[in-house]
Amino acid sequence: MKRTGMKFSLWTDHGAINSKPVFSAFATSLRNYGYDVLYNDMDGDIHVIWSVLWYGRMAPNKIVWDEAKRQGKRVIVLEVGGIKRGTTWKVGLDGINREAIFGSTGNDSRRADKLGLKLKHWQLNNEYGDIIIACQHAKSHQWRNQKTVQSWVFNSIQLLRQHTNRKIIIRPHPRDPVQGIQHEFKNVVVQMPTHVPNTYDDFDFDPSNAYAVVNWSSNPATQAVMQGIPVFVGPDSLAFDVGNTNLAGINAPLMPDRTQWLNDIAYTEWTLDEIEQGIPLNRLTSFI
Repeated sequence: MKRTGMKFSLWTDHGAINSKPVFSAFATSLRNYGYDVLYNDMDGDIHVIWSVLWYGRMAPNKIVWDEAKRQGKRVIVLEVGGIKRGTTWKVGLDGINREAIFGSTGNDSRRADKLGLKLKHWQLNNEYGDIIIACQHAKSHQWRNQKTVQSWVFNSIQLLRQHTNRKIIIRPHPRDPVQGIQHEFKNVVVQMPTHVPNTYDDFDFDPSNAYAVVNWSSNPATQAVMQGIPVFVGPDSLAFDVGNTNLAGINAPLMPDRTQWLNDIAYTEWTLDEIEQGIPLNRLTSFI
């Protein structure tokens, strides 16, 4: 669906190293649809940035984001995927989690089937399961209007300790350490993420033996839900519709049906070939 004269500005200068093929595929789809493609230019009608983590190479994207919002312009965000990391990539309008638009909802199972996505049965590892607190980066847009990550972790543990003595594992963001809190409580440890060999930006995360995962709005919650592990999340999490929000319910977490959730989550991420074909672009154009 072409809009004559619409200009997309791709901010490739502020992308991570692994963003290059994703930007390239997206640029191809834009040209195939007849749109004008600019690079690193505020004159664009729609801006395309890499990630909403305002840190390192991506830090200048916050200026683009803020200025676009001030001008009433839309922003498409490209980002690493969470359901097929390294194979699929998020393409969201005005965000990358539940605040974003990914196209229509109420989808059928065809795409989930195509990607081979399977849900493990809900499980409560009552006897041996630990509680994992999966942290995020404080400089991410996903963490806007929040207390410090340190405070959030501390407060979460305080609430949990009112209801359970289970072991708690704090998993800091790999580029934003959380330190010292484990000394304030019993049976609490810090587990630093380990980089997966031969990958650019993958880190080990296996919640399959956890009792529950606590996370505000990033990929670990989505991964845990697919593994059948209950999650406690914030309102912007893509796992919100199948998650819990009140840590007081830690001993009896909700475990709702996830069928429709999986069908819809499959349409938040795309392979490079699909991006180049313009499939995610086509899903977003009616919302622009």
